[in-house]
Amino acid sequence: MNDIRRTILWVIFGFSMVLLWDQWQVFQGNKATFFPSSTQTAQSPGAAVAPAPSGSAAVPSPVAGAASGSPAAVPSGAPSATPSAARERVVVNSDVLSLTFDSEGGTLVHSAFIKYKDMADKEQGFVLLDESTNRVYVAQTGLIAGSNGGAFPTHKTPMALLPGDHTFKGGQNEVRVQFESADLGGLKLLKTYTIRRGAYDVAVRHEVINTGSTPVAPQLYLQLVRDGNKPPGESSFYSTFTGPAIYTEAKKYQKIEFKDIENNKVDVEKQATNGYVAMVQHYFASAWILPDGLKRDLFLRKVDTNLYAVGMITPLEPIAPGASKTIDSKFFVGPQEEKVLESLAPGLELVKDYGWLTILAKPLYWLLDKLHSFIQNWGWSIVALVLLLKIAFYWLNAKAYASMAKMKAINPKITEMRERLKDKPQEMQQAMMKIYREEKVNPMGGCFPIMVQIPVFIALYWVLLSSVEMRGAPWILWIRDLSSPDPYYILPVVMALTTMLQTALNPAPPDPMQAKLMWFMPLIFSVMFFFFPAGLVLYWITNNILSIAQQWVINTRMGVPPQFNLPKFR
Repeated sequence: MNDIRRTILWVIFGFSMVLLWDQWQVFQGNKATFFPSSTQTAQSPGAAVAPAPSGSAAVPSPVAGAASGSPAAVPSGAPSATPSAARERVVVNSDVLSLTFDSEGGTLVHSAFIKYKDMADKEQGFVLLDESTNRVYVAQTGLIAGSNGGAFPTHKTPMALLPGDHTFKGGQNEVRVQFESADLGGLKLLKTYTIRRGAYDVAVRHEVINTGSTPVAPQLYLQLVRDGNKPPGESSFYSTFTGPAIYTEAKKYQKIEFKDIENNKVDVEKQATNGYVAMVQHYFASAWILPDGLKRDLFLRKVDTNLYAVGMITPLEPIAPGASKTIDSKFFVGPQEEKVLESLAPGLELVKDYGWLTILAKPLYWLLDKLHSFIQNWGWSIVALVLLLKIAFYWLNAKAYASMAKMKAINPKITEMRERLKDKPQEMQQAMMKIYREEKVNPMGGCFPIMVQIPVFIALYWVLLSSVEMRGAPWILWIRDLSSPDPYYILPVVMALTTMLQTALNPAPPDPMQAKLMWFMPLIFSVMFFFFPAGLVLYWITNNILSIAQQWVINTRMGVPPQFNLPKFR
């Protein structure tokens, strides 16, 4: 009876882990990890886009999750289908960023990272923001009318690029790019971007000048507009979240699926005086950040076919004729480097999403980062971290393996008893319980210590999957990128062999069918790892090898010589 129970538990546990993992992905707002549903091919973001008139404030799109009325005046974020020849673009290159600005609205339309390369073309920096025929992902700002109405400069308004030096020279630490609108509705908008050396955040200042004869109280909007396409190069075998996110002190981090915006099923905080709005994808993010204390309306909406926006609107105090009002903000566009994100704004580090295991994942990442500061190799840092975790869980593992060793020692007695009483199931169960009592063996003793450790290792899985530091990081020899699968499948094969060796060292159920079932889950699990990043496979191999070593030592000390219980598929 115990063998049946143990086998069923292991099979249910293994398969449940796969199913729970898969449903966890869905619950977190991601696509299913192991059993992805088929999705329609996304339309090109440039398709069916009708350009709005410059400065137009009308928008046909419904607004989801926003304060009633106010975001409806934000003009469509869709790019113009026929760009004006008068539009001017300027490129600023720092040591970490390449940014392209467009004079239409003074909009940020392209970003590339110097340090993080494109996976398809290692000579090119990874592109996040983009405005092309295949992709739309831009950062837009502008003014909309308050209660008194009016048409003011928006992200569709032609603006003049003011003269200035837009290149970093010598010891220069910052470069400014300034755009100025013409007088529109009695207002002029001066937009200033300040790019700093070594920084992924850009200071953005909006100076609103009243050129009319009456006081005006406009509203400033900041929005991110992105197509709903899957990021290029993302694995179809495991899913990570792509979409907008909102953070406020009251409701914390809220991420929203594009399909929920499409179906108007968004339930987020509508007003706040703190926080940020962001667009998130695997490894990278962008975010608009306003100073704490400024009132803001938060909104999400579908802009056009396969085009979505997340943003915030903040009202300005009435500006007297001839006076001006300035609002400072930050725009972040960069990799999800945890320490950098933490330094920029409260809660911004949450765009690096560990899910419900954040409380375990954050200290694990901290420890991994500390190890890397000494070892200077992320691969060996992973090995060292797993080693430290195995040391921390040594006594729990020792109890589990000791219980397995005892089960292994009494297996011959149980096998003989089962054979003798195979036609008397009730007597067999009583005799089995008697053996357990006499030998002081708890048949479930090997499960609980292992169950306790599972959340820690799932959290470590998410640390390794989410950390941009793994992207392009080499380990040894042929492993040149820990975020990509092993190109020669050597690590997955080693992982499969160590998993099977670990299974072989466990007590084999007397029932041949149960013994075969015990091998199926490790084999299926091993196949999955052929498509996983090398860093994740390395961590699992290290865990397997250390577990095998500990199990071997404990069995030997208890006088139960290790033996391999190989399956008989006959």
